[in-house]
Amino acid sequence: MTPKDQRPSWDDYFMDIASLVARRSTCLRRAVGAVIVKEHRILTTGYNGAPAGIRHCAQVGCLRETMNIKSGQRHELCRGIHAEQNAIIQAAYHGIPICGASLYCTNLPCAICTKMLINAGIVEIFYQQGYADELSETLLSQAGIGLRQIKENCS
Repeated sequence: MTPKDQRPSWDDYFMDIASLVARRSTCLRRAVGAVIVKEHRILTTGYNGAPAGIRHCAQVGCLRETMNIKSGQRHELCRGIHAEQNAIIQAAYHGIPICGASLYCTNLPCAICTKMLINAGIVEIFYQQGYADELSETLLSQAGIGLRQIKENCS
C-alpha cells in the first residue's frame, strides 16, 4: 500500500477531528464533538459542556442524572451547551460565516440543534451515532439538508 492509499478520505478526516474534539467534553453522559467545514477547511469546532465560566458537570454532577431525565428529553434541564450549538456560537463570536457549510458530528443533532443548524445555513450533516430524537431527522428532511451516517473506522 502506498502512502497515498493510506490517506483518510475527507469525511473520515473531519469525523476523526470531531471525535478528537469530543474528548474535550465535560458531560458525564455523552461526549460529543462537532466540526463545521466548508470547501475542505475547518471553520469552527465545538464540544458539549457548561458555558464559559460556569462549573462543569464533571465538577458538580449531572443535573439530568439527579432528575432521572431520559436521553433526548427536556434538553433545557442541563448545565451544558451541545457541541453543535458551541460550533455555531464560535462562528458568531469570531465573525465566521457558516452558511453553505457542512457539519461533522459524533452524534446526530437533537431537534433544538437541528433548528439552529437549519437557520445557520448548514447544507449537509455527517454523523457517527444516532440520537434519541426522531424530530431532528424529520426537520432535516423537510429542510432538504443532506444527512449521512459515517461509521467509525475499525483501524
